[in-house]
Amino acid sequence: MSELDLDALIDDPTTRIVVTCGAGGVGKTTTAAALGLRAAERGRKVVVLTIDPARRLAQSLGLTELDNVPRAVAGANPKNGGRLDAMMLDMKRTFDDVVLQHATPEKAEQILANPFYQALSSSFAGTQEYMAMEKLGQLHHQAERTGDWDLIIVDTPPSRSALDFLDAPERLASLLEGRFLRLLLAPARGPFKLMSAGVNMAMSVLNKVLGAQVLTDVQTFVAAFDTLFGGFRQRAEQTVALLREPHTAFLVVAAPQNDALREASYFAERLRAEGMPLAGVVLNRVTTTQAPELSAERSLAAAEKLEEADKSPLTAAVLRLHADKMQQVVGDHKRADRFRRGHRAIRTVEVPALADDVHDLAGLRTIGELLTR
Repeated sequence: MSELDLDALIDDPTTRIVVTCGAGGVGKTTTAAALGLRAAERGRKVVVLTIDPARRLAQSLGLTELDNVPRAVAGANPKNGGRLDAMMLDMKRTFDDVVLQHATPEKAEQILANPFYQALSSSFAGTQEYMAMEKLGQLHHQAERTGDWDLIIVDTPPSRSALDFLDAPERLASLLEGRFLRLLLAPARGPFKLMSAGVNMAMSVLNKVLGAQVLTDVQTFVAAFDTLFGGFRQRAEQTVALLREPHTAFLVVAAPQNDALREASYFAERLRAEGMPLAGVVLNRVTTTQAPELSAERSLAAAEKLEEADKSPLTAAVLRLHADKMQQVVGDHKRADRFRRGHRAIRTVEVPALADDVHDLAGLRTIGELLTR
């Protein structure tokens, strides 16, 4: 078991992409923003792509409204030629940009106005994860072309499972290229001409289930979108290949709770199975105390003595609060140690829990120091 040196990671010029991932609510976005700020203030040209950050964190980065374009972070203090830009993913706008970029103006207008496309681009399960990868590909291409950034930090979307992030591109590409949607173009073309009776029967059933207008919208969408089907799979494959490159580093973020640690274990195993470079695990929000020598048992015993003697009720209450906190400290460290023993080849770093949420650049700097101390 060894410590994860995040300063070495972000200082290494060969590190071009850092992806933070893990269960929801463990501090992925804060970790990504703190590392981006620290990297910029150490000389890297950084862009941070955040997904649905907390309002206070968004404001600390100057992102007061949803913005799909990287903006300079006011208040950052980049050194040695560094810079810090940040952006929040606008899922629908990213999807629209893909359509505008890869379709003819006439086809793009048909697609963007289609009700089925509007629903797909706004709410289909997996679209956010896929569009995060589309945006990563766009940022990487721009960085290669213009040199605007030499480090891209990506905060993965909140999902039911951390594994959704890796599965979403393939899932969306499969949907858009699937037999069901292509069936909706029948019987007008291809081999479906030979079985139009069966297709017409299927269409009759779908018409009853979906309604005539919905089915028409879907058919119109598929007909207009047909030329873009292959591009989705190609870009998905390119993104997966990009994530496997040595210049990419995955950071799994986990809180010292059983569910989050199990998710971290699954993700670490999945990354290894997929051949993707895992830099290490951030054990975030670990409970600490300024008085570790006073155990929970001793604290409770002292509180009971004071209460029995009817003395210093305030001191007794403080001792009981300390006992509760020490139980959290012991529990967090036991779970963290168990995780380390089960993953001895994975480097880890612990970040203590703070009293307040991070809501400004000073707080992000503090997190950056704790991540790299």
